[in-house]
Amino acid sequence: MCAREPGDEAPGEGRARPDGDALGGPPLAVIVGPTAAGKSDLALDLARAVGGEIVSADSQQVYRGMDIGTGKADDAMRQEVPHHLIDVVDPDDEMTAARFSGLADRAIAEISARERPPIVVGGTGLYVRALTLGLTDAPPADGAVREALRRQAEKHGVAALWDRLAAIDPESAEAIHRRDLVRLTRALEIYELTGQPPAVHRRRHDHRRVPLRYPARFVALAPPRDELDRRIEARVDRMIRDGLVEEVERLRRAGYAPPLRSQRAIGYAELHRHLDGDLPLSEAVNLIKRNSRRYARRQLSWYRGDARVRWYRAASEVDLKELGRYLGRSPDHAPCPRSS
Repeated sequence: MCAREPGDEAPGEGRARPDGDALGGPPLAVIVGPTAAGKSDLALDLARAVGGEIVSADSQQVYRGMDIGTGKADDAMRQEVPHHLIDVVDPDDEMTAARFSGLADRAIAEISARERPPIVVGGTGLYVRALTLGLTDAPPADGAVREALRRQAEKHGVAALWDRLAAIDPESAEAIHRRDLVRLTRALEIYELTGQPPAVHRRRHDHRRVPLRYPARFVALAPPRDELDRRIEARVDRMIRDGLVEEVERLRRAGYAPPLRSQRAIGYAELHRHLDGDLPLSEAVNLIKRNSRRYARRQLSWYRGDARVRWYRAASEVDLKELGRYLGRSPDHAPCPRSS
């Protein structure tokens, strides 16, 4: 059976907003949720069921050489199911949400041209939002403004940029870490080029009201908190056993270390401190677990209140056949007939 019958909602759909309020393009399955919730396994199961290809929406999996700490699919998985937007840039290259969105658009077009369904999966909410809803009307980067802000940071410290942003745009400052030079520079650049704080631009592009760029079914995994915490602890322990410390050592030998943005990612920043002699390994591991738990809370809050998102406590609750029908695929990978 391919055609969706009235009332054939998947478990947990509730009163989600219809999926048809989109500008166009192939239908997407978009799997989101916190780290260690089981997103990747669900995406693989869905891809196997419908003959799909996976588009990673993870801001760290784009970096080459950062494999264990980012939870990339291994070579066998990637041979079985094609993965896109993994190993795209070196760790000293800059990846932005806008650049990601453009690359993802191209990958989705190529997947669709092969008549296979695209499956987007990842925990970077900004990347998912950029792909499915677009970005604000903020101006492009300006090299002269960025250089002036860089010199200010060198002279007065990165925290001085945060203080300046907090004075003109408390809302944006609250969402940016005091030492995040890249995001602080971009926020102040927008203000200097337009005379308006970034928050004003965001409000003009209210993601709760703009149409989707693609038809999309959003599936969010949210295990109970105690279970998620246990999964995070086990995941970190497994990464250490699998050689995450050695991976960070290889990155350092290749010249990749803080303050590179890629090397400030959870799991890498703490182990750089360990290898610098600032932390014993046991304390670094405990910090990775703590920071991962905090990050998981932020990932969950990103989608709360979004009527498009369907929430599930476990991947086993997700009806893969129903998702396949939404994507226009039957369980044998055959395209579903479209109604006229």
